[in-house]
Formats: sequence, C-alpha cells, structure tokens
Amino acid sequence: MTENTNVSPGERLREALWGPDASARLQAALAAGTSPHPAYVAVLVERCQHEADFFVRDMLTWALTRQDRDLTVTRLLPELSSPSARARSQALHTMSKIGDRRTWPALRDDLLTDADVEVARAAWRTAAGLVPSGEEADLARKLVTQLGRGDADTQRSLSRAFAVLGDLVEPIVEAEIENADPAVGAHAAATLAIMADPETGFESAIAEAKRVVALRSAPAPGE
Repeated sequence: MTENTNVSPGERLREALWGPDASARLQAALAAGTSPHPAYVAVLVERCQHEADFFVRDMLTWALTRQDRDLTVTRLLPELSSPSARARSQALHTMSKIGDRRTWPALRDDLLTDADVEVARAAWRTAAGLVPSGEEADLARKLVTQLGRGDADTQRSLSRAFAVLGDLVEPIVEAEIENADPAVGAHAAATLAIMADPETGFESAIAEAKRVVALRSAPAPGE
C-alpha cells in the first residue's frame, strides 16, 4: 500500500482493497496481515462480502487471523446474519481458521441448513471443528439431515465434517444407510467409509456405496 500520511491506516487499506486490480488488492491484504492494526479489522471484514477473487478472499481471511482475536471475532459474529451469502460463508471460513470455541453458540441451525451451499459447507466445517466435547452427537443428528445434498464436492465436505466428529457419531450416520432415499443411504455409507479411513477417495467410496444400495433395492431373482 502506498503510504499517505493524510489519511488513517484504515482509510488507506480501504482505498487499496477497493481498487480495480486484484493483484494490488492481494498485496494490500497481505500487508494488512503482515503488520496488523486494530483499524484494519472492520475494513477487512467488510471487504470479504464484496471480494469476487478467490485468492484475494483467502488472503483477507489470513489477514484477519493475524489481527487481534477478540476484536476480529466480535466483528465477524454479526456477519453470520448478513443477507449476503458471501459475507456469511467468509465469516464462517475465517472463524474456522481462528478456532475460537467461544463462537460455538453463534453457529445456528439455519447456517447448517443454509440454502446457499457455500454457506452450508463452511458451517459444517466450522461446527465440526468447534463443537464442545459432549455435543458431537447432537451436532451429528443435525448434520445427517443434509446427507444426499448437492454435488460430489458438497457431499465430500459433509463426509469430512463427520470424519472430524469421529467414532462417537458413527451409529447416527449408520442409521441413515436404510433411509428411503437412496441418495441419502449411499451418502451415509460413503461417509462411514471416509470415517473409517480418511484417506479413502470420496469418488470411489460413493460409487461403491451407490452400487451396494442399488443391489439391496433390486428385486430378488424370480420376483
């Protein structure tokens, strides 16, 4: 960022982050994270909901993780109720990186089931990482309602969230294998495979799960 002694640090950052060149915005976010300042937090959070470039958004998140934790979390929490899906997803993503468990009460059920898939995916990942000990099963019962949702990337995200929750929630996932919706049953079976071996490729796990569900649903010979 070009030094200008006539404006405040926050105003200088705002000017740089609202410029037309993505590479310049990337450098501005990098500089803000390298040399943290309380005035940067609100500007960085605000920019998150407007930034279209993935790499700049990722740098904005990194810059926020470098700021004062309490100030940053306090500024992020209202973003979870923003009408902007990008603001919600970026706030969740940043909170998952900060890892402050005090933010757990803000992870409402409506975020876990958000109509915007990027928000939901970020909420799953964040909740799995921040859930207090003893509340894993309750979270898992909410997450199983999302089994079968979306494309392969979305389903992979949910399976990974269950893998983070661990063995304790396996029975909750296993119960969904018999779900009347074959997409839900297949996703549940694939999720159990991922939980048993996180190195298992999701594509192969879901393909095998779909095959097993299809065979189970097929009529017996002679019927």
